[in-house]
Amino acid sequence: MSWRRRIFASRAFQVAAGTLAAEYLRLVWNTSSFATEPPDIYERVARDVPLILAMWHGQHFLAPFIKRDYPAKVLVSRHRDGEINAIAAARLGIGTIRGSGNRGGTFIGKGGVSAFREMLTALEEGCSVAMTADIPTVARVAGVGIVKLASASGRPIYPLAIATQRRINLKSWDQAAFNLPFGLCAGVVGEAIRVPPDADGAVLESARSALEYSLQNLTRRVYAIVDGQR
Repeated sequence: MSWRRRIFASRAFQVAAGTLAAEYLRLVWNTSSFATEPPDIYERVARDVPLILAMWHGQHFLAPFIKRDYPAKVLVSRHRDGEINAIAAARLGIGTIRGSGNRGGTFIGKGGVSAFREMLTALEEGCSVAMTADIPTVARVAGVGIVKLASASGRPIYPLAIATQRRINLKSWDQAAFNLPFGLCAGVVGEAIRVPPDADGAVLESARSALEYSLQNLTRRVYAIVDGQR
């Protein structure tokens, strides 16, 4: 292992990086004005808590700040970068569940099965779960794992898109944006997607497609809001 990899894999580096990331995001949040659509979204979702919050990769960085008083956990991969994300999430008051889906969009491998069970338990205990909906390394294509979670738990999926007026658009696989402070931040939430407990393959695919369509529309809308302020 090279010296660079040893440094990046060290616990000290991960804690420092996670802490720095959390405090930077706090700076962005505290120096931004915030707009929500619909404006009464917190009242709307109150009756559905605990819920499953779905986002695209690259739009999830500011999600910890929208949870209000409801307990929530986020699904974080077991990769080295995931450890940094988990440390940042913990510093921002969010619990973590470690694991991830595969390229097929299911929870097989990489701790996915145990993570699926942990998410079910969290929802049963009244804790909402936040997770990215797209398949790892395949941006903006929703996997079926999240709709299976909705079916198994009986909890609704609420799609969410968050963007900031000031940002740097990264050339990464997930089309991530590096949020910058001192501007407008907007969050747009779509209609709840409910999946019946006896859903077969066709019903799961229909729900997956509906989630993907909703997130695509929400992404266009949230960028229209923040870019309209430029």
